[in-house]
Amino acid sequence: MTYEEWFLKQGELHANVMKKLTDKSVDEIIEYFRFENMVKNEPDFCPLYKDNKKCHDMEDLNCYLCACPNFRFKDEGFEKVEDKTLYSKCNINSRDGSQYVGENYIHQNCSGCIVPHREKYIKKNFSRNWFEVMKDVRS
Repeated sequence: MTYEEWFLKQGELHANVMKKLTDKSVDEIIEYFRFENMVKNEPDFCPLYKDNKKCHDMEDLNCYLCACPNFRFKDEGFEKVEDKTLYSKCNINSRDGSQYVGENYIHQNCSGCIVPHREKYIKKNFSRNWFEVMKDVRS
């Protein structure tokens, strides 16, 4: 699956959850997206939910921003770095991020970063339209 395919699929999944929450306040929506609630009520939102597994090892994981607005991707690649193609990166160069480096590719590894999964960050960047929050990820 390409980044673009994943991006569009995740946006659709997010929109389907949001349709159920049209009458809810911002705080209620953010609360709904807490990991424990999502595992129970939205098992198809994330493939990890079937195993009750978190993508980030943190307490109070919130899945509203299952992808980060600071993530940048380009399916054809940004540039060559020592004969490897850079396909994704962190726009804020998070100190908790890293890179997967393979034989001919480089991808951003966000597993150590919890920035977008904190409720305070979500509230600051909130939009009922996930694509609006994520508008800059395509480079």
